[in-house]
Amino acid sequence: MPKQIIQPAGLPNPGPSRAYSHGVRSGNLLFLAGQTGHDAQAEPGQGRFEAQTRRVMENLREVLAAAGAGLRDVVKTTIFLTDLHDFETVNRIYSEHFEQPYPARSTVQVPALPRGARVEIEAIARRSGADPA
Repeated sequence: MPKQIIQPAGLPNPGPSRAYSHGVRSGNLLFLAGQTGHDAQAEPGQGRFEAQTRRVMENLREVLAAAGAGLRDVVKTTIFLTDLHDFETVNRIYSEHFEQPYPARSTVQVPALPRGARVEIEAIARRSGADPA
């Protein structure tokens, strides 16, 4: 089964020098690369943690939308934090975007994230109404 690269218009194209894609569709499954709080104009690491986390959720939403899906289709996330003391903030914002039944989730603390980001979230989704074959 061929894979389809998902590149939302609102996010910078990582290009071959970064060797990753924002998302990959394989059949009815979507695999989203870890999203940080960057957009086409700003570097992650700038701004308050809450603002970074909200931008991460927007980036996830953009990748999903480019693949014809939404947050309701997410079945698993992994949250990477540089400081677990930020967990309550990320959990509050996360719960504003996801509804029950919530996706499965793992949260881990890491020593650092790319370009000074403090939070990164990756996701796996199943497209609603997608052909199960």
